[in-house]
Amino acid sequence: MIKVQIRPNESLEAALRRFKRQCNYGGVFRLAKANTWHEKRSDKRRRERRERLRNIQKATRKNQPRTGVRRKRTMARKPRPS
Repeated sequence: MIKVQIRPNESLEAALRRFKRQCNYGGVFRLAKANTWHEKRSDKRRRERRERLRNIQKATRKNQPRTGVRRKRTMARKPRPS
């Protein structure tokens, strides 16, 4: 359960912003959105499998050492008329 204590001299809008941020980080909105509609068990397994594969691919890309030297692309310039 997410709780926000209003600090001294803090406006209600600032406390509400902190509450919304904590809800976002805690995944409250994502869970509420996921439970809005019924999802078939097979569809849920398929979605979770895709998410796992995506996370694995992302982790392997992140951990791979960079190979080669990056070169700056330069466009060929036209000679200036004199």
